[in-house]
Amino acid sequence: LSLLKQFASHPFVKVVELTRNYGQHAAIMAGFSVVRGDRVVTMDADLQNPPEEIPNLIRVMEEGNYDVVGTIRKGRKDSFLRIFPSKIINMVARKITGVSMRDWGCMLRAYSRPVVERMIACHEQATFIPALATVFAKRVTEIEVMHEERFGGKSNYPLRKLINLQFDLVASFSDLPMKLIMYGGILMSFLGVCFGALLAIARLVYGARWAAEGIFTLFAILFVFVGLQFFALGVIGEYIGRIFREVRKRPEYVIENIHGAKGDGEAS
Repeated sequence: LSLLKQFASHPFVKVVELTRNYGQHAAIMAGFSVVRGDRVVTMDADLQNPPEEIPNLIRVMEEGNYDVVGTIRKGRKDSFLRIFPSKIINMVARKITGVSMRDWGCMLRAYSRPVVERMIACHEQATFIPALATVFAKRVTEIEVMHEERFGGKSNYPLRKLINLQFDLVASFSDLPMKLIMYGGILMSFLGVCFGALLAIARLVYGARWAAEGIFTLFAILFVFVGLQFFALGVIGEYIGRIFREVRKRPEYVIENIHGAKGDGEAS
């Protein structure tokens, strides 16, 4: 923060100070609530996407009258453990939103003012900004940008956070997992009836001794079904947890102070 305050003396720079770390996407939404430009560009602070690419985004947005301009990281300089989950997120995002963008994880993106205003009005507790923007955008495109090695530090997105981000994306934009659980329950019930009938027929044909020997197979199948039920309960629990967060209506972020651009001032 002390380093950022040094830039706050610039007449066109504002530094937004939050009361705590609310996460990347909540911090971006806090920034959206402060900016006033007709074009808004977001980017990560690790400089893996060079700021020199920003004019290209603005140029493409203005020439094509686009609402959102995304970016594709060319020659991505990340490990397999970062790239593979990212590919899964990209695939899921394309299916859920119906927008065929190739790289949803790159935060170097440009948004029009109307799209930003509509996202601010949502007040969602857990959201995935690139996907949320497509809900309000009529014209969306992508351009390739350079991707550099990380200059220092390490990513704040370990595998656990990537999994949570994946579920935020799915839960915020689709009820498909709930439907899959319902269809899976119907299928398991049907298979259970069929298996029960098979056991009854086998007992009549081969006698009680075969039924006793087949009990281990029955237990194995039972454990599979129990495991699937616990998985289904976990998915339902995730949805209920997110509903609970929305019902509490706590703010997604709290701004402690805004430094620069006409002086410091408190905000809420």
